[in-house]
Amino acid sequence: MKTKVVVVEDEALLLMMAVGIVEDAGLEALEARSADEALVLFESVPGIRILLTDIDMPGSMDGLKLAKAVRDRWPPVEIIIVSGMKQPHKDELPERGVFFAKPYDSRQLCETLVRMAA
Repeated sequence: MKTKVVVVEDEALLLMMAVGIVEDAGLEALEARSADEALVLFESVPGIRILLTDIDMPGSMDGLKLAKAVRDRWPPVEIIIVSGMKQPHKDELPERGVFFAKPYDSRQLCETLVRMAA
């Protein structure tokens, strides 16, 4: 069974790109366009192992707040945060959280996903 990754991105083209990278890493991508959609996936789909989220998106919370909520409720989940707008301060990243600035290197992101899924 493939490792499940929730990919949260509100821009359709970037979502497709990120899903492609997750699938290239041999993992299963579950798409969400907001933090609220992502939380529904975490609550309804068992066995999600990785969260890949953009920081800036519409809805009740941004990617950093989502990452914190996931870390609090599902501590084993690995977290990757991406943004083209801001570089979060180290204190803003959840424990074991990894940050990639956009445009990110798809090979590096793929390698990080594979390592986290191992």
